[in-house]
Amino acid sequence: MPGPGARADEEEREGAAGAREPARLCGYLQKLSGKGPLRGYRSRWFVFDARRCYLYYFKSPQDALPLGHLDIADACFSYQGPDEAAEPGAEPPAHFQVHSAGAVTVLKAPNRQLMTYWLQELQQKRWEYCSGLDMVKGDSRTSPTPGDFSKGLVARDNPDVVCTPPDASAEKARNVLAVEATPGELVGEAAAHQPAPGHPNSINFSFKQWGTELKNSMSSLRPGRAHGDSRKSVFYTNEEWELLDPNPKDLEESMAQEERKKPAPEGNRGKRPLKDMIGSSRNRHISGEPSADGSQGAAGVRPPAGVQLQVQSQQEELERLRKDLSSQKELVRLLQQTVRSSQYDKYFASSRLSEGVPKDALDLLHRKDDQILGLSSQLERLSLERESLQQEARTLKGKVGELSEQLGMLLETIQAKDEVIMKLSRRLSEGADGPAPAAGAPGSPAPASREQLELDRLRDNLQGYKTQNKFLNKEILELSALRRNAERRERDLMAKYSSLEAKLCQMESKYLILLQEVKTPVCSEEPGPAHGVIAQLLEDALQADGPEQPGQALVKPRLVSEYDIYGFRTVPEDDEEEKLVAKVRALDLKTLHLTENQEVSTGVKWENYFASTMNREMACCPELKNLIRAGIPHEHRSKVWKWCVDLHARKFKDSTEPGYFQTLLQKALEKQNPASKQIELDLLRTLPNNKHYSGPTSEGIQKLRNVLLAFSWRNPDIGYCQGLNRLVAVALLYLEQEDAFWCLVTIVEVFMPRDYYTKTLLGSQVDQRVFRDLMSEKLPRVHAHLEQHGVDYTLITFNWFLVVFVDSVVSDVLFKIWDSFLYEGPKVIFRFALALFKYKEEEILKLQDPMSMFKYLRYFTRTILDARKLISISFGDLNPFPLRQIRNRRSYHLEKVRLELTELEAIREDFLRERDASPDKGELVSDEEDT
Repeated sequence: MPGPGARADEEEREGAAGAREPARLCGYLQKLSGKGPLRGYRSRWFVFDARRCYLYYFKSPQDALPLGHLDIADACFSYQGPDEAAEPGAEPPAHFQVHSAGAVTVLKAPNRQLMTYWLQELQQKRWEYCSGLDMVKGDSRTSPTPGDFSKGLVARDNPDVVCTPPDASAEKARNVLAVEATPGELVGEAAAHQPAPGHPNSINFSFKQWGTELKNSMSSLRPGRAHGDSRKSVFYTNEEWELLDPNPKDLEESMAQEERKKPAPEGNRGKRPLKDMIGSSRNRHISGEPSADGSQGAAGVRPPAGVQLQVQSQQEELERLRKDLSSQKELVRLLQQTVRSSQYDKYFASSRLSEGVPKDALDLLHRKDDQILGLSSQLERLSLERESLQQEARTLKGKVGELSEQLGMLLETIQAKDEVIMKLSRRLSEGADGPAPAAGAPGSPAPASREQLELDRLRDNLQGYKTQNKFLNKEILELSALRRNAERRERDLMAKYSSLEAKLCQMESKYLILLQEVKTPVCSEEPGPAHGVIAQLLEDALQADGPEQPGQALVKPRLVSEYDIYGFRTVPEDDEEEKLVAKVRALDLKTLHLTENQEVSTGVKWENYFASTMNREMACCPELKNLIRAGIPHEHRSKVWKWCVDLHARKFKDSTEPGYFQTLLQKALEKQNPASKQIELDLLRTLPNNKHYSGPTSEGIQKLRNVLLAFSWRNPDIGYCQGLNRLVAVALLYLEQEDAFWCLVTIVEVFMPRDYYTKTLLGSQVDQRVFRDLMSEKLPRVHAHLEQHGVDYTLITFNWFLVVFVDSVVSDVLFKIWDSFLYEGPKVIFRFALALFKYKEEEILKLQDPMSMFKYLRYFTRTILDARKLISISFGDLNPFPLRQIRNRRSYHLEKVRLELTELEAIREDFLRERDASPDKGELVSDEEDT
């Protein structure tokens, strides 16, 4: 046991190292854009997308939506040579042109070395992408996507790829003509943390893409969308948002944050002293700390422009304080009038006290007295604030005077420096017009040194022209090779098209004969001429596509392969009738897939989504939820599944040490494990119709064994349960061993209730009762029809829930169900289980025999091929579908099932007690003992 496990671990590490993603090509470049006086270079963040061979550009690395893109696969590059009129030692130009889609885009790098590096990398990316197009596959769904870093068993499975041999002469010439260049600090993901290069006063706003920039600005202001923000995993229904098992500590923190966000009480509003508000504003302008625009306080020496700006801001502040002071004076005057009128009212009221004043009037007078006291105290406070404002105004006047003096001193210094510069300029001009100084005098280059400078300049220009010539030669060579490859692909496609057209004509001819036979059958025992055609058609239909020669793959169409892209056998080997049905099913799936490609492809939506997340991590959002519900493309499934598993298992993974999976596996292999025997028995029975698990030496068998042993050691209460092997087998098709282990942990310990996979299968029994309630609510006709004929459909659906539809539906439907299941959780199982019955509702209602009903329920799910229709029913027709309702019904049925199990246990104990106490127990012997 340790031997194979160790070898598998080593192979796993090697595979992971081989599948490691290379460094991304990204960095800052300046793009020439705009028209008229606004035309100029604007700094943009460029990111290369290897999946589509696009060079996206953003305003900043934090933006979600790109401003545009350049198609590198269809582009050619050029740049300007050395400038003859440039002074010796001057920096050569670093801008280059990208000719793509009938337009020329001018880009500028910070220096010549970075420009050369970008051109070399873009050439290499274009060559790799276009060379990848030469790989021909029979099924378009299995074509390798450039830049695809899928993992799992299906990632290593490319049996139908036919790679054309590379052009050795072209590769050798490319290597010879390559120009050495190294990336700088402004290239790579680390460059995102550095400021964008460019002139500080340049306009970095694009009027052409103002809508995209506005969306990027709003997305950065939206809560939870900032880069690096740790967001909570939220899954919602059409009614409300619901958290999956929220942490009490997180709830307390969120409540505390909400309390802090609440506004201040009405009584406390507006009571902030005016002195504090003015003081804080004043400190922002006159403190010595740097302000937002980078200017410093009055303590240091500033350039004249900074001093003028500071003086202007101080004057504006002084003007504002004067206005505030005048308004405060007006307020004091009004308060004084109010006090006088209050005193008059008090005197007038006291004169009438002798006449007998009512109690209400006395209360009113007391309230008036309180108001008078409050106004008096407020008047005193305002007087103090007025004095403080006057003092601050005097202080500001003094500082303005000091700044004016500093400004005058700086102007005098500048004037003196200007005079010195003028004097030096006159001396220099007089020295140039006068007699030439003697050789060797300081400050005067000799004729030999001038010639040397000119020679150096010519050498630099020559080296620049050589580099440009090598680059252009390499560009011409690559474009010629790519053109030849494109012409070869076009010829191959034309040959394939001709072959398909010829085969279509043959099929139409044979089917015309068949239709003629059906229209006018030959009523005789002897076989007619059409019987041979029918037999030949059946033989051709049942004949699986065998291995092909490399040359035949370009012209021979392969409608149905022996295995699908997931490794499942499409056509069985034994039953002839089942082979025909399976072949028809595979052709129908192929037709559905081709029909989907003609419409708006889901893959295009996924590409746009990944383009928007190129500068940030994936996060839960309605857009991602809708995309996952529609189905994850084959080339992106590994990445998205791994992200979903990490999302749900994060609380477990954060609490474990690095190498946790390997530690568990090593313990399970070295020590005695009670679950290992049952695991070994079930390995070859897991997915026998999948080539990755078909034999003892298959690649998936050892990985399946490792994951199940590690989990049994982690969770000894469950150990191993039949059904876990199928869950792991499906996960391993797209995930590596450790990720598949955490996927199993997510399903068993996060998604499913407790006791779901224990010996009693308590949670599974509860879910069947919940599902029966949902059937009576969502599909009352089907439920009543099956109940009327006494058909217990939970005997069929029990396995659906236990293994999440593995071996119950066709593979295309299965993996789309798993896409939503790994993102949203166990509620998806209820949705799709109801949708399967809804899909075939009319067919079920037509059945009237219990035996035929039960037989139909056992296989009807494999006749459902249209995954899009099934998804539409699951997430559209069955709404509303709140998770709270499922939780409440689970709790209700859990108590009932526990009571029933308790009663059964009591009955069993009574029976055993009576059997032991019976005097005739010795006479109860089996038939085997008699014999």
